[in-house]
Amino acid sequence: MGTLLIRPPGHRRDVALRPAATAMVWVGAGHPHETIAVPGVALADRDVLVAVELSTICGSDVHTVQGRRAAPTPLVLGHESVGRVIATGDAGADAVDGTPLRIGDRVVWSVTIACGSCDRCHRGLTQKCRTLGKYGHDRVGAHGDLTGAFGTHVQLRDGTAIVRVPESLSAAVLAPASCATATAWAAVTRAARDIELDGAVVRVHGAGLVGLSAAAIAAEHGAAVEVLDPDPQRRELATRFGAGRVDREPDVVIEASGHAVTEALAGVGVGGTVVLVGSVFPAEPVPVDAESLVRRLVTITGVHNYTARELADAVAFLAGRGRAYPFGEAVGSVRPLLDIDAALAAAAAPGAPLRIGLQPGR
Repeated sequence: MGTLLIRPPGHRRDVALRPAATAMVWVGAGHPHETIAVPGVALADRDVLVAVELSTICGSDVHTVQGRRAAPTPLVLGHESVGRVIATGDAGADAVDGTPLRIGDRVVWSVTIACGSCDRCHRGLTQKCRTLGKYGHDRVGAHGDLTGAFGTHVQLRDGTAIVRVPESLSAAVLAPASCATATAWAAVTRAARDIELDGAVVRVHGAGLVGLSAAAIAAEHGAAVEVLDPDPQRRELATRFGAGRVDREPDVVIEASGHAVTEALAGVGVGGTVVLVGSVFPAEPVPVDAESLVRRLVTITGVHNYTARELADAVAFLAGRGRAYPFGEAVGSVRPLLDIDAALAAAAAPGAPLRIGLQPGR
């Protein structure tokens, strides 16, 4: 008869890092990042330690350093990343597909950390867990220092959705999957609950990476897609992500910019659905013509982040039919991790590429 091993509550495995990990810590608006060395981590039973291959700068990172978005400090920003498993806690950990993760696996992971047992998690709203944690958004300290993607390593906690990714896909395609692509997948999937997308007309406001990803995903679902954006170069780029001209009012409007909510509500057709996904920063309240919405039978829904299944589906899309679209060109430049402040400034500049990458050791 085997021996039952009982671990004490709070058991952790100490992992030394040689050389020490590096984390870029943001201490507040107007201040440069500070570099800290992390010589080791304590992994809980189902934690996973990942060495970062590439991270990308999201718009929310820019908003945070500009002071347009509240965030606790000190903070390691960054939540779009791809990397490799280099250690796990003693109990190991599973990928979203249920298979055990192994050392050397190439992975992406969710921005959110969910308990899996609260009422919201049981309803499928894991991205709104009662005890939600978020990579790149939580203050360093209680859960260690490697809590965001802008470092050489990230410590993934139990409750993180981890997806194994193909070696054949570039890091530039995969890093944004854990924010832009998965969020776009969630938005299109939400619209598809109300509207049969095959043969439908979909309008997307905003040709950022979320909007362009939503256009490509909707097009692959059989929709005719148009993308509206004030930037003519972005509108031209949208044609490479499946957008074109449409000849009637849209059945679905996906507002991915945060700046065109009024237009989205006014422009959707009778019986249509409006998915609001870009309103993730403070803005002026939007007036609503309730009578018009009622008479047109309009459904309005919000999408914020995504579930584990939606992240896995987004990666599957990128590895499959998504290869037909220029996702790899979204990362306009890759800079060394230590150049983070210059990279953030470049990401905020007019005419910036969709994404700027940060690469440890470059």
